[in-house]
Amino acid sequence: MSKNEPLLFIIGSSHEQANLEERETFSLKEEEVDLLADDLMNHQSIDECLVLNTCNRLEIYAVSNQAHPINEIHQFICSHPSLANTSFPKSNFSKTQTDAIEHTFKLSSGLASQMIGETEILGQMKQAYTKAKQAEHTGKTLIRLFEKSFQAGKLIRTQTDISRGQVSIGTVALNLANRIFGKLEDSRILLVGSGDVSEKVAQALKTKGVTDITVSGRSKDKTDSLAEKFGAASIHFENFKHQIQHFDIVITSTSAPDCIIDSATIKEATKKRPNRPLFLIDLAVPRDIEESTAKLENVYLYNLDALANIANENIALRKSEIAKASQMIKAQAWNYWLQAFRRSMFQKHQ
Repeated sequence: MSKNEPLLFIIGSSHEQANLEERETFSLKEEEVDLLADDLMNHQSIDECLVLNTCNRLEIYAVSNQAHPINEIHQFICSHPSLANTSFPKSNFSKTQTDAIEHTFKLSSGLASQMIGETEILGQMKQAYTKAKQAEHTGKTLIRLFEKSFQAGKLIRTQTDISRGQVSIGTVALNLANRIFGKLEDSRILLVGSGDVSEKVAQALKTKGVTDITVSGRSKDKTDSLAEKFGAASIHFENFKHQIQHFDIVITSTSAPDCIIDSATIKEATKKRPNRPLFLIDLAVPRDIEESTAKLENVYLYNLDALANIANENIALRKSEIAKASQMIKAQAWNYWLQAFRRSMFQKHQ
């Protein structure tokens, strides 16, 4: 490759490189993501960039004009104020060119997810792409890469059974609760958080026939809107801790930077419901519920890692679909790279 040609690269970290405790350290706030993206665009070696920040991964997609070696840019990212004191610098991966293309296609198809085949990641990628495009951080390379990855993701999901059963946080959380409680229709459920995850969980619960749902969140408007949409009750965020004893299942998914439910709160709640199990599902990163809560009697705490293990239990049954999808991704990635190479050669001879 000529030094004048752009270099596509990804530097990131996910469940494959970092455990849940480590991922919590680089779960960035929106303003931190914006600052990182702006600083990258101000770097003289970077022409395009996009930051993908989800509960399970942080990935920086960029196009470099190669004014500086990739390892210098890598160091710039790892020493950035938003990442320097996190686990990201010691728990990350780098991919360039065809490997980066293949990874992007794999991600959009759900094959790189902690829950294989999950459907949320495609929407998260589209949101990150739209945001980067509106900020004018993308150029022809990243625009083409992401547009093609969305096409590849759709193709693979429709031509294989990789997403059979509609794998999502909502459905997996529901299946887990169903294992413990049997008929969920008789359970009282509290959703703490009023964002997209809570909405997906509420939708899954309603589909299952659950009617006793209560919602609590920091934003009263969003909480009331979610409650109205699914015919649920709502309680003020300041009061939900004092009401936990009334529920069988508590599912949290807030964006709080620290725990919002400590062990003492749950211990007090269990005293008021003797001999009745309390089921807690923490879908947040950073986590909403103090880890030591799991040691309490009659309390069952599950986090995202636990849910992923459950979601992937039947992975052996889908091995052939995973292999089929992987081959399709390789073919799509190489086809993309070949077309890009041909365009480059054509432009040189113009």
